[in-house]
Amino acid sequence: MQALTQQIPEGSRKEVMAYLEPFMLNEMSEYLKPVEEMWQPADLLPDASRDTFFNEIKDLQESARELSYDLVAVLIGDTITEEALPTYESWLTMVENVNKNEQGGWMKWVRAWTAEENRHGDLLNKYLYLSGRVNMREMEISTQYLLQDGIEIGTGNDPYRNFIYTSFQELATNVSHRRVAGLAKKDGDKLLAKMCGVIASDEARHAKAYMSFISKAMEVDASEVMVAFEDMMRKKIVMPAHLLRESGEPQGEAFTHFSDAAQRLGVYTAIDYVDILKELLREWNVESIKELNEAGERARDYLVRLPDRLLRLADRMKMPEQHYRFKWIHA
Repeated sequence: MQALTQQIPEGSRKEVMAYLEPFMLNEMSEYLKPVEEMWQPADLLPDASRDTFFNEIKDLQESARELSYDLVAVLIGDTITEEALPTYESWLTMVENVNKNEQGGWMKWVRAWTAEENRHGDLLNKYLYLSGRVNMREMEISTQYLLQDGIEIGTGNDPYRNFIYTSFQELATNVSHRRVAGLAKKDGDKLLAKMCGVIASDEARHAKAYMSFISKAMEVDASEVMVAFEDMMRKKIVMPAHLLRESGEPQGEAFTHFSDAAQRLGVYTAIDYVDILKELLREWNVESIKELNEAGERARDYLVRLPDRLLRLADRMKMPEQHYRFKWIHA
């Protein structure tokens, strides 16, 4: 470890990413599944080729009618977030200091990750369309706006900040989809519960991959990774759909109401934010990392104290009570 650290100058992202590339190529299969072994949306949706298709649609709509208004709103927000995938793929291909060769480790990972993620929005969109509860045109307008508006999350093109962000975000989407699955099951919609459950499982695998990228980078450039982690947490991790809006509304307006609904339901809360931070601190052994430079030590000290500080702030937060009528949802 010590010899390897000396081979890579501190802060030299290009050398670190070259060091990471063989790991990405060799370990990719641990975090991805063969295409033909994976679930596809058609496995979970009513099959139009069967005589029972219309009965299945009727059953789906009857179950969807039992879902609470807030849960439908959260599900739509989650779906739009998933459907903005082209933005996320283009953002990840702009990361600096990585080999942009089509057969290189990073580009192979981005394409494979995108291919797996693409199924999520496809599945949920079709469910919502069939449910009969959603104004699909309004939802599609919001999706188009989110793709058009792009992604502003404070990572720039830095690979460390991008990997830290994606580690956090994949854990957050795992929490959100898992909680929606539980609430859907409670409301009697077993099909939706299964859908969100398999999506959550994918997100958990992807989180492990991005966390492993940071763990590997920590081996050879710990101080710079620590400083990047501190910077991301000082800025606060924002969700990729934080610019979400409905037709005729300003950027971010719909996201505020979507987040309020998620907090009321307990789908994703300020406490979850802190719990994810704690998980990353454990995963990367932040408190135990030694031989940091001065900036790295300051960053580590800030990070290990941050969860307690955020918990105190979370305890003082009031639960949003005002319910909002979304254009996405039929009255």
